[in-house]
Amino acid sequence: MKPLLRRQPPSREPQSAQAVPRSETFGRLMGYVAHYRGALFWVVLAALLNTGLNLAVTYFLGQGINNLVGPRDLDLFRQTALIMLLCGVFGCLALLVQGLLLAKITQRSIYDLRRQLFNHVMTLSLNFFDRRPIGELMSSLSNDTEVIAQFFRTSLNTTLSEATKLVFIVIIMVWLNWQLAIAALTIAPLVLALLSFVSQFSTPAFRQLQGEVAELNGLMEETISGQKVVIAYNRQDESIDSFTEISLAARNAGKRARFIALMTRPVTAILTNLDIALVSLVGGLLAINGRADVGTVAIFLQYTRQLALPITSISNSLDQLLAALSAAERVFNVMDERPAIQNTPASFALPPIQGHVMFKDVNFAYVPNRPVLKHNSFEALPGQKIGLCGPTGAGKSTLINLITRYYDIYSGDILIDGHSIYNVQKDSLRQQIGIVLQEPFLFSDTVMNNLRYARLDATEKDCIEAAKQANAHEFIERLPNGYDTLLAERGSNLSQGQRQLLTIARMMVQNPRLVILDEATSNVDTRTEQHIQEALTRLMAGRTSFVIAHRLSTIRDSDQILVLKSGEIVEQGTHDSLMQQQGLYHELYMSQFKGKLAGVGVGG
Repeated sequence: MKPLLRRQPPSREPQSAQAVPRSETFGRLMGYVAHYRGALFWVVLAALLNTGLNLAVTYFLGQGINNLVGPRDLDLFRQTALIMLLCGVFGCLALLVQGLLLAKITQRSIYDLRRQLFNHVMTLSLNFFDRRPIGELMSSLSNDTEVIAQFFRTSLNTTLSEATKLVFIVIIMVWLNWQLAIAALTIAPLVLALLSFVSQFSTPAFRQLQGEVAELNGLMEETISGQKVVIAYNRQDESIDSFTEISLAARNAGKRARFIALMTRPVTAILTNLDIALVSLVGGLLAINGRADVGTVAIFLQYTRQLALPITSISNSLDQLLAALSAAERVFNVMDERPAIQNTPASFALPPIQGHVMFKDVNFAYVPNRPVLKHNSFEALPGQKIGLCGPTGAGKSTLINLITRYYDIYSGDILIDGHSIYNVQKDSLRQQIGIVLQEPFLFSDTVMNNLRYARLDATEKDCIEAAKQANAHEFIERLPNGYDTLLAERGSNLSQGQRQLLTIARMMVQNPRLVILDEATSNVDTRTEQHIQEALTRLMAGRTSFVIAHRLSTIRDSDQILVLKSGEIVEQGTHDSLMQQQGLYHELYMSQFKGKLAGVGVGG
């Protein structure tokens, strides 16, 4: 059976990041390390010192051999041995300093990257989250940054040390004997060509691997979040099949990526052995002809082996580098997203509002050429209660999302107290609007901190008073630790009604001038609904309020009711006037209360 929960393949994501050259991505990634130039200077200095001292050991070893095969000078031999010992000791100390400083730099760099990524995500508009599954976004915040961190922690140190060693060895070889240097360096262009060839194939493979891992994280987040639905419909086996399918895809992508990258290791080893054989041959011929002494040939053989080590180490780190670059592409793809909702340079802070709201011929579409709201106009006076109703998908929630400027309209205008919301700073607008959603959201924190979330400077007295006004104080007091009770994720250790009462109390702490209620009582029982309605009545008193209603009884007393159909306000007026029109509102009301209106007039 084909798995039911299989998502679309990762290729559906924007491909803009793939067009960026790897060198540009690498340079941008290394910019986080280069930010700490002072510490990096000492790292490079320690690396140079460590490399130079280690290579000096090999050089003095050759001098010692020459001392043994020629006229022997015991004092010189002891002096050479002491120098080699000191070089080894100080080389180890330099390596220790290099490792400690580089670890400090890399940890700070990955901290900067994670912080900038998260901070940037917090600035993005809702349309970004509409098209990016939360699980895949979480993969960028966790898995992709961890891949980069792994590269910073291990491969970066290796690459820096080995690249420094490579440069030193080449310089010393050319200085000692240019003919042997040419023989020894024959391997270099071959290995570089190999690495370039392999990267052409392995980079797409690592990019696919990161995409599959993101897909896997997205599936896990969605399945675990919807576990109640999975259990209710007995779809555990299908969920396992979906997980297995994507896991296999990730495994296969990983196998391809690692296999291609790991092919460099045996080929590099073969080239290295051939290089050593070539140096031995050329060195032997030069020694026989008296153009090189035995010590120099011995030094070259050691340097040739050491030349192979950095090349091998760098090639061995190729898979981590390519994985980090693929992860960095995904991270930078998110960081390059620009918020769709931005303040203009002329934006000003919205002064305290009275709550006079006007819609002027507002048109909106999530996708171009597919209008969701069309030519909507209405006026809400300060303190009025505005009810919104209509069939599912009519555009009720979309309309109120425009008031908070979660999305920008395509044409028309929205004014609050005479100010276009597109001319004011969005933060100053949202601070004065309170929202209670159909599905209440609470954080994994104490009850008190959840209430204070709306206004961080609120006192405990403010929060408790708000809870009393919201009919939440009594049940909070019955919790194990009262207001200090730690809530589970999304407040799952509370009932639906209790969570909703807390969100109402949280809004009361905020004390907004304009209130939006999106079917706030649709998921609770009748008794709880009564408590919530009492709390909402206190909340809306003296404030302009917009109420989306599933139960039309909740908006019957509205000063004005907007009836939407297919994205348009087709009727507006009071309950009595709309009932007299015998239109869509009358139809919705009669169908909802059929059997309960005996003996009651249509306007009654």
